[in-house]
Amino acid sequence: MSIRVTQGMMTNQLMRNVTKNYNNMNKYQENLSTGRKINKPSDDPVGITYALRYRSELTMNEQYQKNMDSAKSFVEHTDTIMGQINDVLQRASELTVKGVTGTNPQSALDAISAEMGGIFDTLLVLGNDQMNGKFIFNGQKTDQMPYSTGGESTDTQKVNFQSAAGVIIPINITGNEVFGENTDQDNMFTIIKSLQTAFKNGDQSTAVSLMDKLQSRMDKFLDMRSEVGARSNRIDLMDSRLKDLSLNLTDLSSKTEDADMAETIIKLQSQESIYQASLSSGAKIIQPSLLDYLR
Repeated sequence: MSIRVTQGMMTNQLMRNVTKNYNNMNKYQENLSTGRKINKPSDDPVGITYALRYRSELTMNEQYQKNMDSAKSFVEHTDTIMGQINDVLQRASELTVKGVTGTNPQSALDAISAEMGGIFDTLLVLGNDQMNGKFIFNGQKTDQMPYSTGGESTDTQKVNFQSAAGVIIPINITGNEVFGENTDQDNMFTIIKSLQTAFKNGDQSTAVSLMDKLQSRMDKFLDMRSEVGARSNRIDLMDSRLKDLSLNLTDLSSKTEDADMAETIIKLQSQESIYQASLSSGAKIIQPSLLDYLR
């Protein structure tokens, strides 16, 4: 049995085809204007899940990179202060060796004692150093000044920065680790103050006995400075790894979401031709009076 094709059926079929072709052309126009081949989930349901995952990982990666930037600044600043403390300690060691020779008149010992006092004051200033308003040697109590007389112990908690999922890097060292606890025999402040007093009193034997403690503290100090250097290297490696990961994720995201412009332009031109052809054929099929304006 043959089916009679009516004018209404032809019109409906024409409208469906024209609408379909228009939507296809509009899709490529949208891809071209946005530069993306996925503009809504229905464009590529599988691709959008990967795209969202890549975006989420990129966002987390950016935060990790910010953490590493802050950590790097903090550790580099700490290393600078450690370098200054090292210079002061070296000077204290030189003065001590010079003062215990036994050939110095008391006036010379007085001068050494005075300089030791200056070294003590300098160490107090360095021990209370701040970065961005935070005391760097007072553990997690960064809002509290750790030293006023040099006889204090500091907070021992670490300041941790996250560099990746499950990867924590401590960025600070405490005053106890640098200067020694207040009960330590080789506490840096105690030694310098004792040396100052010994030279002032001309007490050579006490000054000699303090030399070993000063050397002990200097050895521990150098160990901590090496630790700061190792942390700096670790942060640099993590920073480099995060930058590589960011490039990889950006590349994957681009391959998933970004439109191939040359391919899109060709497809758009093809769809424009198809759309125009559907309009032209429709104008011949439908009564001229209905689609004349489309010619």
